[in-house]
Amino acid sequence: MAGILYLCATPIGNLGDMTPRVIETLRSVDMIAAEDTRNSIKLLNHFEISTSMTSYHEYNKIEKADYLVAQLLQGKNIALITDAGTPAISDPGEVLVKKCQQEGITVTSLPGAAACITALTLSGLPTGRFCFEGFLSSDKKEKASVLSELKEETRTIILYEAPHHLVRTLTELHTALGNRKITICRELTKKFETILPTTIEEALKFYETNEPRGEYVLVIEGKSRKEKKEEEIKSWEQLSIEEHMAYYTDDGMDNKEAMKRVAKDRGVSKRDIYQYLLNK
Repeated sequence: MAGILYLCATPIGNLGDMTPRVIETLRSVDMIAAEDTRNSIKLLNHFEISTSMTSYHEYNKIEKADYLVAQLLQGKNIALITDAGTPAISDPGEVLVKKCQQEGITVTSLPGAAACITALTLSGLPTGRFCFEGFLSSDKKEKASVLSELKEETRTIILYEAPHHLVRTLTELHTALGNRKITICRELTKKFETILPTTIEEALKFYETNEPRGEYVLVIEGKSRKEKKEEEIKSWEQLSIEEHMAYYTDDGMDNKEAMKRVAKDRGVSKRDIYQYLLNK
């Protein structure tokens, strides 16, 4: 009978956030797979956990996942932990979870801290709809593509960033998104936790003269629906009504439905579009 993979959330700063259930599980499993064993040993020692560890990180996530799956298939129970927070969030744990599912291995999650959610709740920005991008790609083409998509995103946006890349990322965000509201969260749950509601421009000015320190979560306001609608209307108005109609009818839409769409896009009545076309 196969074992179970336990996704165990660990504190993002304050050790008091470690749950009793996670402690009990880490003590009882056969093995702990940790992102950085040198970092995790401090956590285990603090809670007097003596379970053996093995490394599982970004650079060995494929071959090590195969090894861990083999151990699980032999009946061993394994706990997966990351340096801080919930495994599989901006973390190679997602690879292991997928492989376990493919092999029919039971995976369960022991919830706890997640920096992205903690920051969102502290941001003062809308929390009902949000998107999480983690760390922006180091590949310039991929990063440019993501930033282009985020420019049109109406949900609150959450990013992670390291201190030595913060100014560069803020500069790129300002170029792509303009001067949006942003809440910069630093060292969450730790002694020097900082929550800074500001704008991208003001944040840039601050960090150009104050060296960034600690790990950052950036929570950025999405594009307002009003602004997006105004831009769409402006874009449609650059087309003639005939061109606008053709945009829909060329894709096979009938004239009646196309007139409804054109009227809605341009903020006028369907009768106005019908009368215009009739006169033509």
